[in-house]
Amino acid sequence: MPTNKMILNRGIKYLSWALPAVFIGPTVIHFAFINKQQPLFPLLLGVGILIGFIGILLIFKGIMTIISSLKD
Repeated sequence: MPTNKMILNRGIKYLSWALPAVFIGPTVIHFAFINKQQPLFPLLLGVGILIGFIGILLIFKGIMTIISSLKD
């Protein structure tokens, strides 16, 4: 069963972008909850949630891309 290496590389790139997002998102959320009295609390919390959600989506897209490269 041949593997489409171009699609496999694209999936690995998605996963490599997801790795920092998965660590940075919770860090920003934690930093936002430490500084609840600061005026930027809602902004930092929103950015942290967005980064974490993007990381989860990139993981899903990367795994699906790698699986599709193995099927073709």
